[in-house]
Amino acid sequence: METKKQNYNTVLILIFAIVTIVGLFYVKWSPYYSKAFVAASKHSIGASILTGKSNASPAPSLAASLGYMSAYFKAVWKAVILGLLLGSLVQVAIPRNWIRKFIGSNSLKSTVAAGTTALPGMMCTCCAAPVTVGLRKSSASVNAALAFFLGNPTLNPATIIFMGFVLGWNFAIFRIVIGLILVLGISSLAVKFSKNENTNNDIELPGLQEEKEDGNLFNRWLKALFQLTIDTIPAYLIVVAILGAVRAWIFPAVTPAWGNSIIAIIGLAIAGTLFVIPTAGEVPIIQTLMAFGLGTGPAAALLITLPSVSIVSLLLVKRAFSTRVLVFVGCSVAVIGIISGFIGMAVL
Repeated sequence: METKKQNYNTVLILIFAIVTIVGLFYVKWSPYYSKAFVAASKHSIGASILTGKSNASPAPSLAASLGYMSAYFKAVWKAVILGLLLGSLVQVAIPRNWIRKFIGSNSLKSTVAAGTTALPGMMCTCCAAPVTVGLRKSSASVNAALAFFLGNPTLNPATIIFMGFVLGWNFAIFRIVIGLILVLGISSLAVKFSKNENTNNDIELPGLQEEKEDGNLFNRWLKALFQLTIDTIPAYLIVVAILGAVRAWIFPAVTPAWGNSIIAIIGLAIAGTLFVIPTAGEVPIIQTLMAFGLGTGPAAALLITLPSVSIVSLLLVKRAFSTRVLVFVGCSVAVIGIISGFIGMAVL
């Protein structure tokens, strides 16, 4: 009986591994491999999703909303589907005791392990959100799940390579150093804000524990996928539409007067924390804004905050973490972004 169960678990893990590898190759690895050569030869990976080739976003309107939604979802829709698939599969295909063993404790080891598994994912913060929720539902600890959530966009190897070719390798090294501090620091400290909360049980799907043993695998996967989709897509569409419409208010027109002003550093650090972009979207945004006079300080603030989280991604993981944890994460990213701006002003 025990051997049969082990064989069953092995098959499920193989299925998960195949879906993960094939999905990431198709959605991430192959396209980014080609894009790296474009970045190296042209020192650009395209126009800014915020402003195009100008220094200002379009005025708030329905057209601005629809235009941003179209550009954004054209860039991320494949990764969103993959995130939903992996986030639901991890709940039924990976033995929960495995997740508890490797990324289920509050230790630094679990944080580092989860952060390391994020590296090949190369997902933006919103596409990593469904997988993060799936990990929490499968008993990953708060710190480990956050390391995965923050590590995907912040330590994305492909984005860092694009950044090196487009913005300069000093920006790439800066991102790695500050990114490691952000991912490991915030993830480790967040545990203090989840103390005395039985968060694993709070986010369980009804009857999930029993179903893992007794339910039909396909039905359990469909249920997990349906729940993730319902929790993700409506809020995703609505908030992206709103942010796209008002992006001119969040990111006013940049002029040479902005330079390295303290107001620009603080303002853009907060704006970058709130706004949502696709993977590597920060690279052309920063390149464009610097061409119109933005200094290295505000650019460094955007370099750290734009990819790490957004108000959208924090809403998408609200079932996985307590409100206190999410507020801490958002505020911490903004503060680290501000500090990065002042450091970047001196070293970049």
